[in-house]
Amino acid sequence: MSTLTFLVAASAAIPLAPQTTDKAPFSAERSWELRRIGAPTISPDGATAVASVTNWDVPADKALSDLWLWSTSSGEAKRLTSHSSSEGSPVFSPDGSAIAFVAQRDDDKAPQLYVLPLAGGEARRVTNVPTGVAQPKWFPDGTRLAFLSRVWADLSDFEAQGKRLKEREESKSKAQVWDGAPVAAWDTLVDDRQLHLFSVALEGGEPQAITLGTGLELSRRAVPLEGSQYAIAPDGREVAFSADSNPAANTTNMDVFTLALGSKSAKNLTAANPASDGAMQYSPDGKWLAYTRQSIVGFYADTAKLMLIERASGESRAVAADWDRSADNLVWAPDSKRLFGAIDDAGTVRVWELALDGAPRAVTAESSFSALALSNTPVPVAVALRQSFLEPPTLVRLDLASGAATKLSTLNDELLAKTELGTFESVTYAGANGDPIQMWVNYPPNFDRSKKHPLFLLIHGGPHNAITNGMQFRWNAQVFGSWGCVTGWPNFHGSSGFGQAFTDSINPQQDALPYEDVIRAAEWFAKQPWIDSERMAAGGGSYGGYLTSILLGRQHPFRALVAHAAVYNWYTQMGADYSSEVRRFGPYWTEEQRKVFEAGSPHFGAANFATPTLVLHGQKDLRVPVNHGFELYHALLQKGVPTRLVYFPDENHWVLKAQNSLVWYREVKRWLEEHAFAPK
Repeated sequence: MSTLTFLVAASAAIPLAPQTTDKAPFSAERSWELRRIGAPTISPDGATAVASVTNWDVPADKALSDLWLWSTSSGEAKRLTSHSSSEGSPVFSPDGSAIAFVAQRDDDKAPQLYVLPLAGGEARRVTNVPTGVAQPKWFPDGTRLAFLSRVWADLSDFEAQGKRLKEREESKSKAQVWDGAPVAAWDTLVDDRQLHLFSVALEGGEPQAITLGTGLELSRRAVPLEGSQYAIAPDGREVAFSADSNPAANTTNMDVFTLALGSKSAKNLTAANPASDGAMQYSPDGKWLAYTRQSIVGFYADTAKLMLIERASGESRAVAADWDRSADNLVWAPDSKRLFGAIDDAGTVRVWELALDGAPRAVTAESSFSALALSNTPVPVAVALRQSFLEPPTLVRLDLASGAATKLSTLNDELLAKTELGTFESVTYAGANGDPIQMWVNYPPNFDRSKKHPLFLLIHGGPHNAITNGMQFRWNAQVFGSWGCVTGWPNFHGSSGFGQAFTDSINPQQDALPYEDVIRAAEWFAKQPWIDSERMAAGGGSYGGYLTSILLGRQHPFRALVAHAAVYNWYTQMGADYSSEVRRFGPYWTEEQRKVFEAGSPHFGAANFATPTLVLHGQKDLRVPVNHGFELYHALLQKGVPTRLVYFPDENHWVLKAQNSLVWYREVKRWLEEHAFAPK
């Protein structure tokens, strides 16, 4: 007998954990009331900062982002835009008089570049590009801006681009043809356009191609365009960008290229390194080009080393070559003698100072910081986003000497003051091989250590990511805490931020050590007098869903499991967006890899499935295609194991829409209460 239930995001008729104050619980609904602050940009003089602020209209299932401006001294805030469309990617002009941003307003068919004068007046559209714009940056003289757009390389102007785009949209056939790779990236089918860099005059007019015609293209896998793809030299005469130098369809080698403006002959600066290079940044004095270098081909989590190229001589060297952390999210100091970065570091994203000569220095300690921006003043003013498990991303001014942070944004203060929050701490336990494993433990509001509480053990994705001290909106420990349960989030073997050896320790057999670490975490919790060892559940998404499926086929202490976007079958994962690449340890048809697959693919454990398991998946997921969710669900049905499938036709690898998120949380809660948290 089959049952199909259509889900709506109405309030569930499931009682919340008892509250002892008049404050509201941090429910899933509450999490969508928070205003979400984007990456800030800072004025050249450091006096003001601008960032996008996103508000969700939950009933309409729609987000709207406006630009806000803050004084970095007083924290006084002012909303700059109030258009019915969203604005993003703000960047100050070199003289600080204007803000450039990206928006799709009124009759725009695609996102366009706008400029807003800060002295007063309306924003003015600068581009009319049918293929859209992204990642705007100013040229140093303030007369031009650069941007990215995906275009057809055989067409000479944007009028022709628009004509072809219209023909494609109106065609009755939507067939696509590939003879290369990648076919897909995350939730997007990568078509025959290329990502290129353009410039446009501040007054507008026809944009000029910069990289088009070089025989290169910027990363085809840059979907979405989150990380910076290019840099502009301080004199405005040269750009640096990363591009794939390997013509093979099954191998990618991202190298750093420089290109003189007006030339079509790009120079490869990193041809000697077969692994990935990128994240280019010119020093303010123009002497150096900084970039990051990996050494292991085919390993996305390989430690990224900070490299410097002296532009005059072409000589290169590593900064802090022996430092066992990845250099990331870097910005130059105005004196060109150091960079600062937001670094994944042992369960926290900390700001570090990387002097060109000398040892790295940790600037911040406990909270996580991201989106660092520095002014051009001799003593730089720094702003960043600070967050923790209890604090959503909050704009702060950061003292780069002491690490002290001064809060600037107060947009969420009133709501949080009326919200019941829990507490959290970091613990360490002995995992596989006796190695120390760091784990975040979140406690529900009004936690009473004299009572027994249920446990929801969370398994992070990646696997080469880490759970850091920050507010995860999709798997929110505070939301879970409002249900009355304790959550644990171990950074098991393979997690990032704990050194190269720890990160790479699970390859190629990615099931063994993390499985043991999760079991040891459960044993640690079972020994605590405030945990009810008879009411423990576990779950995760992506790799976390994979490891949940591994648990399902092996011995474990959990009464129920939750598997979101789970890799269930390593063989059918060949349909994933990244699977066109030659594998680091060889293809599955070799004898060595056959043994790895048979030991580590969850579907081989199906004969042992017995634990009630909730399966959740999105149709648009091309990282872990939706067939995995159906395969797991069908196997559980065939075994007669209690299961439920929650299917999102309009979501990708993540559940991003407010209404769908409320359904996700409600169904997870319902499953845990039915199969794990109710007393036996």
